[in-house]
Amino acid sequence: MKLKKINENLQDALIESGLTEANEMQKETFSTLKSGADCIIIAPQGSGKTTTIVINVIQKLAGATEESPRALIIVEDKAKVLEMVALFEKYGKNSGLEVYGVHDKGDTDYDKNYISTGIDVLIGTPNKLSDLFSTAGYNVNRLRMFILDDADPILKLRHETKIMRISNSIAKTQRIIFSDVFTERIEILADKMLVEPFEFDFDEAEEDEYFEDDEDFEEGEEDQEEE
Repeated sequence: MKLKKINENLQDALIESGLTEANEMQKETFSTLKSGADCIIIAPQGSGKTTTIVINVIQKLAGATEESPRALIIVEDKAKVLEMVALFEKYGKNSGLEVYGVHDKGDTDYDKNYISTGIDVLIGTPNKLSDLFSTAGYNVNRLRMFILDDADPILKLRHETKIMRISNSIAKTQRIIFSDVFTERIEILADKMLVEPFEFDFDEAEEDEYFEDDEDFEEGEEDQEEE
């Protein structure tokens, strides 16, 4: 995949997996996401949003590890957690990143213990992440990316309070919202949570024509530079 200053190991893993061309969304958002700016990205289902998240997190975090999570990704349900963890394993196999997913059906005590051993990327559902952050007191001072994927169905389940509680516990980080559609709920959440966000809106005509498998390839590019 040809993207400006993309991590070489990441690029090799993408090409090895058959992902050789970036779609329009990934090309247009890569530099902005890499810069560390807050963003709202609206793109139709099947356009590669999940892949975009994975690519940009690996791009930003690869090459260094810490005990505290540096990327926190909120997703809708267990299936989405497992899907995203699998994509990190696929594209980030040479990144050295420790990725862990939590969901409502998991063992909370086991999750707490595992996370305390040190991970780089934490993926989870709103309920489970809210429980973990309210009871375990994780260090979020090193968090560099706070991402909400598929915001519309998550907010339809009225998880705004949980999301804001987690966001408010983080002093400074890049916050990114991905969604199929832009709704009033998303607008209200963005006004509360994001700082002068860049907004990207891709219509269905720009859906990813390069990806052979929409279930495997769901989104975007670029990394955030060190502050």
